[in-house]
Amino acid sequence: MNKIINRYIFWEIALPFVIIFFVLTFVLLMGKILQIMDLMVNKGISALDIGHLIALIMPNFMLFTIPIALLVSILIAMGRLSADNEITVLKASGVSLLQLFYPVAVAAVLAFACAIVIGYFLAPQSNFAAKRLLFELASQNTGIGIKEKVFNADFKGLLLYAETIPADGESMENVLISDSRVLGEQNTILAKKAFLVSDPKLMIVKLRLEEGSIHTVSKDLKNYRKVDFKSYDINLDLSSTLASFTDESKSSTEMTLSELLERMKQPGLAEEAARELAIEVHKKFSIPLSCLFFGLLAMPLGITRHRAVKSRGFAVGLIIVAAYYLLRIGGEALVENGKMDPALGVWAPNVLFALLGVVLFYLAHREFFVSRRLGSLLRGDKPGP
Repeated sequence: MNKIINRYIFWEIALPFVIIFFVLTFVLLMGKILQIMDLMVNKGISALDIGHLIALIMPNFMLFTIPIALLVSILIAMGRLSADNEITVLKASGVSLLQLFYPVAVAAVLAFACAIVIGYFLAPQSNFAAKRLLFELASQNTGIGIKEKVFNADFKGLLLYAETIPADGESMENVLISDSRVLGEQNTILAKKAFLVSDPKLMIVKLRLEEGSIHTVSKDLKNYRKVDFKSYDINLDLSSTLASFTDESKSSTEMTLSELLERMKQPGLAEEAARELAIEVHKKFSIPLSCLFFGLLAMPLGITRHRAVKSRGFAVGLIIVAAYYLLRIGGEALVENGKMDPALGVWAPNVLFALLGVVLFYLAHREFFVSRRLGSLLRGDKPGP
C-alpha cells in the first residue's frame, strides 16, 4: 500500500515539475532570444551555431529553474491532494506525515543531484565554452560586435566609429578611427568605407579602409601631417585576446570547484577577487542544497484546504522564491563590499528557510499525529504507544 501511495504522490509532483521547469527555462531564455535571433538574421550565423550556443547557455538557467520548479510543483501537488480531501483520508487511514514525505524527499534528492551535477561540472564548462564559441563566431564574422553610431573599443589601441553599417554587416561606411597604438603619436583616420576580414587560423583581423586619409598631430601639438590613401590595411593581432581564454583567465562562474580553490591559494590575490571566488565556492553547495530545503518547506505549506490550489501554489511559491533570492542577492552584495563573511552571506537564506521548514514540518507532524489518534479511537483500535 505504501508503495502505491509513494508512486502516486511522486507522479503528482513530477508532472507539474516538468511543465514548470520547461516554462521557467523558456522564460529565462526569452531574455536572450532577441540577441540570438539578431546573430542569425542580421549577422549570418548558422542555425547550427545558434543551436550550439543555446545548448551552452541552458545549464546556467537550469541551475536556477530546478529549485524553483521543485518548490512550486510540491506546493501544487500537496495543495491538490489536500483540496480533494485525499490528505484527510490518508490521515484517517493512519498514514503519518513522514510516510507522505518520503516521495517528496525522493523528488528533492533527485533535484539536488541534478543541480549539483550542473553546478559542479556543466555550468562552469558550458559558460566557458559559450564564451569561446562567441569569440570564434566574432572572429569569423567580426562585424557582430560593431554597431553603427556607437564608439567601439574592442580592439586594443583603436577607437572605431561607423556612421552606417548595411544589414548584411559585411562593410562599414563613413568610418572614424582614433589610433593610439604608437606611443606618443595620435592618428585620426577617416575613410568612406571599411571591411573587417578575419583569419581564425592566424588569429588576425585585418581592417581594410578605402578612400580616406590619415591625420597625425605631434605630441606638442606643433606639427600636423595628412596622408591620403585609396586603400589602407590595419592588422589587428588577436593573439593577446585569445590568451584570455586560457584556464588562468577564467571568470569565477567559469571555474569548477577545484579551479576556484586553486585560484584562491594563489599569492597576491586581491581582496575583492578573493571574496568573489569565495562566494562562488559557497554557491556550488548552497544552490543545490536549496532543493532539499525547499522540499522540506513546501511539504507543510502545501497541505491546505484552500480551493484555489494552483493559483495559491504559484503565489506562495513566488513569494518564497522572491524572498529567498532577495536575501541571497543582498547577502552577496554585503560580502562583495566586505561587510559580511562569505559563508554567512551566502548561507544565511538557506539556514533561515531550513529552520522555517523544520518548524512548519514539526507543527504539521503534530497535527497528523492527533488526527491518527482520533481516527484510531473512532475505529475502536487499541491505542498504540
